[in-house]
Amino acid sequence: MMAKKITIRKGQLGLLLKDGDYTQILEAGEHRLSWFNTPQLEVVNLSDNEVTAGLAEQLRRYQPAWVEKYCLRADLGENEVGLRFEDDVLQEILPPSSRRLFWKNGEGQRIERISTEAARVPDAIVSALLQPKLRNRAVKGAEGVLLVQVPAWHAGVLKVDGVTQDLLAPGVSGYWRFNHVVEADVVDTRLQVLEVSGQEILTRDKVNLRLNLAANWRYRDVLQAFAQLTKPVDHLYRELQFALREAVGTRSLDELLENKQIIDEVVSAQVAARMAEYGIDLASLGVKDIVLPGDMKTILSRLVEAEKSAQANVIRRREETAATRSLLNTAKVMENNPVALRLKELETLEKVAERIDKISVFGGLDQVLQGLIQIKGA
Repeated sequence: MMAKKITIRKGQLGLLLKDGDYTQILEAGEHRLSWFNTPQLEVVNLSDNEVTAGLAEQLRRYQPAWVEKYCLRADLGENEVGLRFEDDVLQEILPPSSRRLFWKNGEGQRIERISTEAARVPDAIVSALLQPKLRNRAVKGAEGVLLVQVPAWHAGVLKVDGVTQDLLAPGVSGYWRFNHVVEADVVDTRLQVLEVSGQEILTRDKVNLRLNLAANWRYRDVLQAFAQLTKPVDHLYRELQFALREAVGTRSLDELLENKQIIDEVVSAQVAARMAEYGIDLASLGVKDIVLPGDMKTILSRLVEAEKSAQANVIRRREETAATRSLLNTAKVMENNPVALRLKELETLEKVAERIDKISVFGGLDQVLQGLIQIKGA
């Protein structure tokens, strides 16, 4: 009887089909089949690992014994995930309600079932999901786990199914996304700076100002802040805006220029009081810049110039009055005192002599003050 020789290599299986049904499975080795009415042969590589969906359904329904011998079953419930290992290395995370088959290929294959009732992922699985580039390949289905990494000096705010949990300490933790709605925010617990820039506000006398403000703040109670506010930083920003507009809009430009600290004081007091109930402390606050419109700058420059000029005139007149009063007092003294008059004359002569290189005097000193002095330049 004529026979056809078929070789199945190691790591392969041969599936014989007749009239569309799988009738026999061939393991690695040599097999002889009759030339007459030869069944169709389908060779599968065990290294491909997963049984295709169509074939898996056929084997489950019509060849359950093959499934038990050659396949690894992953039939999961609604509240459990599957962890597929090869040689004790995590390869895949299977979602709940999965129905899949994998070809057995070695002794190190297994599937572990884990309940998702607790949202926290075991630390061993978290470690396996970290640094996928160092593992040569990433774990399939890893997107089903939310990894939360909290750096030093930070805290993690975790919400599971809308309920805020305890603060997360610095480190890495994981949470199942299957059957849960998980959200996480990482917040800095140190002193932070919030800039409120480019705020254009009208003063009470309708002058348009452009202001830039900076505030130093920190969380006093992180859970209190996130329990009441969806985005605490955004809320703080809006409160700073509102307080700044109220402080500037209710005062005239002159008031603001006379007391530049009034904005800082008013805004700081108002915002600190409003944010205290949300667990946020305002450490300090200050207006960095007050930018005036171009035409207002010109007007204020002229105003300042006029004020300074008026002040200079007042000072000049005061000095002239003082000088005149001093001269008047000197004249009264000399009027009744010839000696004082003589001393004044000598003082005047000394001042004149300081500026002259050469002096010729005729007729004695008495003639000097009578116009008989001949002055010759060098």
